[in-house]
Amino acid sequence: MDRDLSTMIHEAADYLRGRGVTEPDTGVILGTGLNNYVGVIEDPIIIPYGDIPYMNPGRVDGHRGQLIYGRRRGKNVVIMAGRYHYYESGDIQSTAFPARVLIELGISRLIITNAAGCVNKNWKAGQLMLIRDHINLSGQNPLIGANLNEYGPRFPDMTYTYDKELRAGIMKRAGEEGIELTEGVYTMMTGPSFETPAEINMIRVIGGDAVGMSSVPEAIIAGHAGIEVVGISLLSNMAAGVLDQPLTADEVTEAGKMIEKDFSKVLDIALEV
Repeated sequence: MDRDLSTMIHEAADYLRGRGVTEPDTGVILGTGLNNYVGVIEDPIIIPYGDIPYMNPGRVDGHRGQLIYGRRRGKNVVIMAGRYHYYESGDIQSTAFPARVLIELGISRLIITNAAGCVNKNWKAGQLMLIRDHINLSGQNPLIGANLNEYGPRFPDMTYTYDKELRAGIMKRAGEEGIELTEGVYTMMTGPSFETPAEINMIRVIGGDAVGMSSVPEAIIAGHAGIEVVGISLLSNMAAGVLDQPLTADEVTEAGKMIEKDFSKVLDIALEV
Protein backbone atom coordinates (compact mmCIF):
# COMPACT_ATOMS: atom_id res chain seq x y z
CA MET A 1 0.00 0.00 0.00
CA ASP A 2 1.78 3.09 -1.29
CA ARG A 3 -0.73 5.83 -0.55
CA ASP A 4 -1.55 7.36 2.81
CA LEU A 5 -3.57 4.71 4.68
CA SER A 6 -6.13 7.14 6.09
CA THR A 7 -6.83 8.52 2.62
CA MET A 8 -7.26 5.02 1.22
CA ILE A 9 -9.74 4.08 3.96
CA HIS A 10 -11.82 7.20 3.33
CA GLU A 11 -11.81 6.74 -0.46
CA ALA A 12 -12.95 3.12 -0.18
CA ALA A 13 -15.71 4.03 2.30
CA ASP A 14 -16.87 6.96 0.16
CA TYR A 15 -17.09 4.67 -2.88
CA LEU A 16 -19.27 2.23 -0.93
CA ARG A 17 -21.53 5.01 0.35
CA GLY A 18 -21.98 6.06 -3.26
CA ARG A 19 -23.15 2.53 -4.04
CA GLY A 20 -25.76 2.66 -1.28
CA VAL A 21 -23.86 1.23 1.68
CA THR A 22 -25.06 3.70 4.29
CA GLU A 23 -25.45 3.61 8.07
CA PRO A 24 -24.57 -0.04 8.70
CA ASP A 25 -25.17 -1.27 12.25
CA THR A 26 -23.05 -4.40 12.10
CA GLY A 27 -20.17 -5.70 10.02
CA VAL A 28 -19.66 -9.41 9.40
CA ILE A 29 -16.54 -11.11 8.03
CA LEU A 30 -17.26 -14.62 6.76
CA GLY A 31 -14.52 -17.23 6.82
CA THR A 32 -13.77 -20.30 4.72
CA GLY A 33 -16.82 -22.46 4.02
CA LEU A 34 -19.22 -20.03 5.71
CA ASN A 35 -20.31 -17.85 2.80
CA ASN A 36 -23.84 -19.22 2.41
CA TYR A 37 -25.13 -16.90 5.13
CA VAL A 38 -25.35 -14.15 2.54
CA GLY A 39 -28.41 -15.90 1.10
CA VAL A 40 -30.61 -14.68 3.99
CA ILE A 41 -29.81 -10.98 3.53
CA GLU A 42 -32.82 -8.91 2.47
CA ASP A 43 -32.58 -6.48 -0.49
CA PRO A 44 -28.87 -7.13 -0.97
CA ILE A 45 -26.47 -4.78 -2.70
CA ILE A 46 -23.58 -6.93 -3.97
CA ILE A 47 -20.24 -5.34 -4.78
CA PRO A 48 -17.17 -7.36 -5.90
CA TYR A 49 -14.03 -6.62 -3.90
CA GLY A 50 -12.27 -5.81 -7.14
CA ASP A 51 -14.56 -2.81 -7.64
CA ILE A 52 -13.72 -1.28 -4.25
CA PRO A 53 -10.68 1.03 -4.20
CA TYR A 54 -7.60 -0.62 -2.65
CA MET A 55 -9.53 -3.78 -1.67
CA ASN A 56 -7.62 -6.95 -2.52
CA PRO A 57 -9.97 -9.67 -3.80
CA GLY A 58 -7.84 -12.58 -2.57
CA ARG A 59 -7.33 -15.90 -4.28
CA VAL A 60 -8.49 -18.58 -1.82
CA ASP A 61 -11.11 -21.16 -2.79
CA GLY A 62 -14.30 -20.95 -0.74
CA HIS A 63 -14.20 -17.15 -0.48
CA ARG A 64 -16.67 -15.26 -2.67
CA GLY A 65 -14.76 -11.99 -2.68
CA GLN A 66 -17.88 -9.83 -2.41
CA LEU A 67 -19.26 -7.17 -0.10
CA ILE A 68 -22.98 -7.60 0.54
CA TYR A 69 -25.09 -4.88 2.17
CA GLY A 70 -28.72 -5.31 3.24
CA ARG A 71 -31.09 -6.03 6.11
CA ARG A 72 -31.20 -8.93 8.57
CA ARG A 73 -33.11 -9.18 11.84
CA GLY A 74 -33.95 -5.49 11.69
CA LYS A 75 -30.31 -4.46 11.29
CA ASN A 76 -28.38 -2.83 8.46
CA VAL A 77 -25.68 -5.41 7.86
CA VAL A 78 -22.56 -5.17 5.73
CA ILE A 79 -20.93 -8.53 5.04
CA MET A 80 -17.47 -9.30 3.76
CA ALA A 81 -17.99 -12.67 2.06
CA GLY A 82 -14.41 -13.89 2.24
CA ARG A 83 -11.18 -12.31 3.41
CA TYR A 84 -7.67 -11.57 2.21
CA HIS A 85 -5.28 -13.62 4.32
CA TYR A 86 -1.88 -12.45 5.50
CA TYR A 87 -0.20 -15.47 3.90
CA GLU A 88 -1.37 -14.41 0.45
CA SER A 89 1.16 -11.58 0.27
CA GLY A 90 2.76 -10.97 3.67
CA ASP A 91 1.08 -7.53 3.77
CA ILE A 92 -0.72 -7.13 7.09
CA GLN A 93 -2.24 -3.79 6.07
CA SER A 94 -4.00 -5.37 3.10
CA THR A 95 -5.29 -8.07 5.45
CA ALA A 96 -6.73 -5.53 7.91
CA PHE A 97 -7.97 -3.03 5.32
CA PRO A 98 -11.55 -4.38 4.98
CA ALA A 99 -12.08 -4.12 8.76
CA ARG A 100 -10.77 -0.54 8.69
CA VAL A 101 -13.26 0.34 5.96
CA LEU A 102 -16.19 -1.22 7.86
CA ILE A 103 -15.29 0.88 10.87
CA GLU A 104 -15.08 4.03 8.77
CA LEU A 105 -18.57 3.22 7.43
CA GLY A 106 -19.84 3.47 11.00
CA ILE A 107 -20.47 -0.04 12.32
CA SER A 108 -20.85 -0.41 16.09
CA ARG A 109 -20.25 -4.19 16.13
CA LEU A 110 -17.97 -6.47 14.12
CA ILE A 111 -18.70 -10.19 13.89
CA ILE A 112 -15.62 -12.13 12.80
CA THR A 113 -15.94 -15.76 11.72
CA ASN A 114 -13.41 -18.37 10.70
CA ALA A 115 -12.78 -22.06 10.27
CA ALA A 116 -10.19 -23.32 12.74
CA GLY A 117 -8.37 -26.44 13.85
CA CYS A 118 -9.49 -27.84 17.19
CA VAL A 119 -6.59 -27.94 19.67
CA ASN A 120 -8.60 -28.73 22.80
CA LYS A 121 -8.76 -32.53 23.09
CA ASN A 122 -11.99 -32.36 25.08
CA TRP A 123 -13.86 -30.99 22.08
CA LYS A 124 -14.59 -32.40 18.64
CA ALA A 125 -14.60 -31.30 15.04
CA GLY A 126 -17.87 -29.77 13.90
CA GLN A 127 -18.45 -27.68 17.02
CA LEU A 128 -18.83 -23.91 17.10
CA MET A 129 -16.60 -21.90 19.44
CA LEU A 130 -17.25 -18.38 20.65
CA ILE A 131 -13.89 -16.61 20.96
CA ARG A 132 -13.26 -15.22 24.46
CA ASP A 133 -9.66 -14.21 23.78
CA HIS A 134 -6.90 -14.67 21.24
CA ILE A 135 -3.18 -15.38 21.07
CA ASN A 136 -1.30 -13.70 18.23
CA LEU A 137 1.57 -15.92 17.07
CA SER A 138 1.73 -14.36 13.61
CA GLY A 139 4.54 -11.98 14.53
CA GLN A 140 2.53 -9.17 12.93
CA ASN A 141 0.24 -6.38 14.13
CA PRO A 142 -1.77 -4.09 11.81
CA LEU A 143 -1.26 -1.17 14.21
CA ILE A 144 2.49 -1.09 13.54
CA GLY A 145 3.38 2.19 11.83
CA ALA A 146 1.90 5.65 12.24
CA ASN A 147 -1.14 5.59 14.52
CA LEU A 148 -4.45 6.68 12.97
CA ASN A 149 -5.54 8.88 15.86
CA GLU A 150 -9.03 9.39 14.43
CA TYR A 151 -9.79 5.73 15.13
CA GLY A 152 -8.05 4.99 18.41
CA PRO A 153 -5.07 5.49 20.75
CA ARG A 154 -1.44 4.61 20.09
CA PHE A 155 -1.43 1.89 22.76
CA PRO A 156 -4.90 0.29 22.90
CA ASP A 157 -5.83 -2.12 25.70
CA MET A 158 -6.84 -5.52 24.30
CA THR A 159 -8.18 -6.88 27.62
CA TYR A 160 -11.83 -6.33 26.74
CA THR A 161 -11.72 -6.97 22.99
CA TYR A 162 -14.28 -9.79 23.29
CA ASP A 163 -16.81 -8.31 25.73
CA LYS A 164 -17.74 -10.69 28.56
CA GLU A 165 -21.39 -9.61 28.87
CA LEU A 166 -21.93 -9.78 25.12
CA ARG A 167 -20.46 -13.29 25.04
CA ALA A 168 -22.65 -14.36 27.95
CA GLY A 169 -25.76 -13.13 26.15
CA ILE A 170 -24.86 -15.06 23.00
CA MET A 171 -24.07 -18.23 24.96
CA LYS A 172 -27.40 -18.00 26.80
CA ARG A 173 -29.43 -17.52 23.63
CA ALA A 174 -27.58 -20.32 21.84
CA GLY A 175 -28.35 -22.68 24.72
CA GLU A 176 -32.03 -21.75 24.55
CA GLU A 177 -31.96 -22.59 20.83
CA GLY A 178 -30.41 -25.98 21.57
CA ILE A 179 -27.14 -25.09 19.84
CA GLU A 180 -23.91 -26.59 21.16
CA LEU A 181 -21.66 -23.54 21.49
CA THR A 182 -18.43 -23.65 23.46
CA GLU A 183 -16.12 -20.79 24.41
CA GLY A 184 -12.35 -20.64 24.10
CA VAL A 185 -9.11 -19.02 22.98
CA TYR A 186 -8.26 -18.66 19.28
CA THR A 187 -4.62 -18.71 18.19
CA MET A 188 -3.39 -17.19 14.94
CA MET A 189 -0.50 -18.64 12.95
CA THR A 190 0.48 -17.22 9.58
CA GLY A 191 -0.04 -20.30 7.41
CA PRO A 192 -0.41 -21.31 4.66
CA SER A 193 1.10 -24.58 5.89
CA PHE A 194 -0.90 -26.30 8.57
CA GLU A 195 0.80 -26.42 11.98
CA THR A 196 3.12 -29.22 13.03
CA PRO A 197 2.17 -31.53 15.92
CA ALA A 198 4.88 -29.85 18.01
CA GLU A 199 3.40 -26.42 17.31
CA ILE A 200 -0.05 -27.67 18.29
CA ASN A 201 1.38 -29.00 21.56
CA MET A 202 2.92 -25.58 22.21
CA ILE A 203 -0.41 -23.83 21.53
CA ARG A 204 -2.17 -26.19 23.92
CA VAL A 205 0.42 -25.51 26.64
CA ILE A 206 0.06 -21.73 26.37
CA GLY A 207 -3.73 -21.87 26.55
CA GLY A 208 -5.01 -22.03 22.98
CA ASP A 209 -8.14 -24.03 22.20
CA ALA A 210 -8.24 -23.49 18.44
CA VAL A 211 -5.83 -22.41 15.73
CA GLY A 212 -6.24 -20.67 12.41
CA MET A 213 -4.71 -18.25 9.93
CA SER A 214 -6.92 -15.17 10.23
CA SER A 215 -9.27 -13.06 12.39
CA VAL A 216 -6.76 -11.58 14.84
CA PRO A 217 -5.81 -8.62 12.59
CA GLU A 218 -9.48 -7.67 12.23
CA ALA A 219 -10.08 -8.06 15.98
CA ILE A 220 -7.10 -5.82 16.76
CA ILE A 221 -8.36 -3.13 14.38
CA ALA A 222 -11.84 -3.24 15.91
CA GLY A 223 -10.48 -3.26 19.46
CA HIS A 224 -8.32 -0.25 18.64
CA ALA A 225 -11.42 1.65 17.49
CA GLY A 226 -13.55 0.64 20.48
CA ILE A 227 -15.92 -1.45 18.33
CA GLU A 228 -17.75 -4.42 19.87
CA VAL A 229 -16.21 -7.67 18.66
CA VAL A 230 -17.83 -11.09 18.38
CA GLY A 231 -15.62 -13.96 17.21
CA ILE A 232 -17.07 -17.29 16.06
CA SER A 233 -14.91 -20.25 15.03
CA LEU A 234 -16.11 -23.35 13.24
CA LEU A 235 -13.87 -26.12 14.57
CA SER A 236 -13.63 -27.75 11.18
CA ASN A 237 -11.03 -30.40 11.97
CA MET A 238 -8.88 -31.71 14.79
CA ALA A 239 -5.47 -30.02 14.75
CA ALA A 240 -2.24 -31.74 13.71
CA GLY A 241 -1.18 -34.65 15.88
CA VAL A 242 -4.56 -35.13 17.58
CA LEU A 243 -5.66 -37.76 15.06
CA ASP A 244 -3.34 -40.03 13.09
CA GLN A 245 -4.31 -38.64 9.68
CA PRO A 246 -3.22 -35.80 7.40
CA LEU A 247 -5.04 -32.45 7.33
CA THR A 248 -6.70 -31.19 4.16
CA ALA A 249 -8.50 -28.01 3.09
CA ASP A 250 -11.48 -30.12 1.95
CA GLU A 251 -12.31 -30.86 5.60
CA VAL A 252 -13.00 -27.18 6.15
CA THR A 253 -15.53 -26.95 3.32
CA GLU A 254 -17.32 -30.13 4.36
CA ALA A 255 -17.53 -29.02 8.00
CA GLY A 256 -19.06 -25.73 6.88
CA LYS A 257 -21.84 -27.58 5.06
CA MET A 258 -22.60 -29.78 8.06
CA ILE A 259 -22.86 -26.93 10.58
CA GLU A 260 -24.44 -24.34 8.26
CA LYS A 261 -27.85 -24.22 9.99
CA ASP A 262 -26.48 -23.77 13.52
CA PHE A 263 -23.87 -21.30 12.28
CA SER A 264 -26.57 -19.12 10.71
CA LYS A 265 -28.56 -19.19 13.95
CA VAL A 266 -25.55 -18.12 16.01
CA LEU A 267 -24.84 -15.29 13.58
CA ASP A 268 -28.44 -14.11 13.90
CA ILE A 269 -28.12 -14.23 17.70
CA ALA A 270 -24.90 -12.19 17.51
CA LEU A 271 -26.78 -9.56 15.49
CA GLU A 272 -29.61 -9.31 18.00
CA VAL A 273 -28.01 -9.57 21.46
